[in-house]
Amino acid sequence: MTETTYEVSISRYFEAPPELVYKAFTDPDQIAQWFGPITFHVPRDTVSIDAKSGGHWNMTMVSNDNPEWKSPVTSVLTEVVENQLLVGYEITKDFPGMEDGTRISLSIEFIPEGNGTRLELRQSPFPEQMREMSEVGWTQSLYKLDALLATPVKFQTAQI
Repeated sequence: MTETTYEVSISRYFEAPPELVYKAFTDPDQIAQWFGPITFHVPRDTVSIDAKSGGHWNMTMVSNDNPEWKSPVTSVLTEVVENQLLVGYEITKDFPGMEDGTRISLSIEFIPEGNGTRLELRQSPFPEQMREMSEVGWTQSLYKLDALLATPVKFQTAQI
């Protein structure tokens, strides 16, 4: 019997041009400031990004409550269009409720809309319980990104 799988699909508007939103996804200093749900942080020294087809998008989320609990993100980028698109995948290992070796695809589009950017994010496949966790994590991350984008650059600092 095949388990039903689900897709996370999030559409979010940012009051910043696509170039700035895209940069927040491809600049290691910025990723360290916003990525992960509110109960996690990403140490800057764990972030490695090579934003090109065949490149990578890697980091480790660390629990704020228990620093021993870490969740690595190890992705291969398969399609990159600067300021427009990031597409890649991650192969699962030790994901709760998921078989090792499952390929999780991720697509992030940066679409100009008015004076800002419409971000369209899709990630799949997930079993139902993991879909909800991923959706909550992305939603919280994107709230943190919104705050970062609203912060003047001179007040932004990378987490250590």
